[in-house]
Amino acid sequence: MVIGSRGSALALWQARYVAGQLEKHGITARIEIIRTTGDRLQTSSVAQPGKGLFTKEIEEALLSGAIDVAVHSLKDLPTGIPDGLALAAVPEREDPRDAMVGARLDELSAGARVGTSSDRRAAQLRILRPDLTIEPIRGNVDTRLRKRREGEFDAIVLALAGLRRLGWEHEAAEILNPEKMCPAPGQGALGIETRADDTAHRVCAALNHAGSAVAVACERAVLSGLGGGCQLPLGAYAEQHGLALRVTAVVVARDGSRSIRAHAEGPMADPVGLGESVAADLKSKGAAGLLA
Repeated sequence: MVIGSRGSALALWQARYVAGQLEKHGITARIEIIRTTGDRLQTSSVAQPGKGLFTKEIEEALLSGAIDVAVHSLKDLPTGIPDGLALAAVPEREDPRDAMVGARLDELSAGARVGTSSDRRAAQLRILRPDLTIEPIRGNVDTRLRKRREGEFDAIVLALAGLRRLGWEHEAAEILNPEKMCPAPGQGALGIETRADDTAHRVCAALNHAGSAVAVACERAVLSGLGGGCQLPLGAYAEQHGLALRVTAVVVARDGSRSIRAHAEGPMADPVGLGESVAADLKSKGAAGLLA
């Protein structure tokens, strides 16, 4: 099978991980690197938010038959999957929390420069520390770490999952509690996408981790209910408690002036319904105005 992947160190780690899991099921796989719009924008002077920045070209390769399997960071995959494609599996999720690199949040002096590429992180940082200077940072994980070391930023915020997968967890000065910095829907999880109902779909289904798939289905239902775009300043985090699923979600004004939170608990058997109810709750509290 041919696995399509972006060419960053993290994306290749993820693709190799899936290839290794497929080999355990007797399937040989090779990796095809595909350059996406998001990769090109990271080196341009202006980054334009939009849906599917890191997935569009990979999904086109799936539809054309050039590749059999796509491996995504699930937080980059819009909830609206193209006709003919399907999410075949969500392997066991890595830690979904965000991490401060360079300094703990409460150790930073007023005016310190903090780099993040995420509107969600930037907006929540502005609520937690309105005295900081929040600036965009481009590039893959290794590039961002280098920029921090070279003094362009006093600290940066990254997904803990990426640091762990690349063996750089020691770079984390602080791991942020989800109540403090709510993660992106699907953060820490991989999404294995295939053409619907073909051999690759049936084979990859064996890599699904039920608990992880349920949690991210709930989070992605929140995202879908609020527009489905991966660039929204929206956090959603679901976790299992006994036989129930608990979800926390937050929508934040980009300038950090206001935030809206929702909490809910429901049966593991209906994660999508739970996520939809949380999205409706956020809307009833005025979330649409903050996202406009």
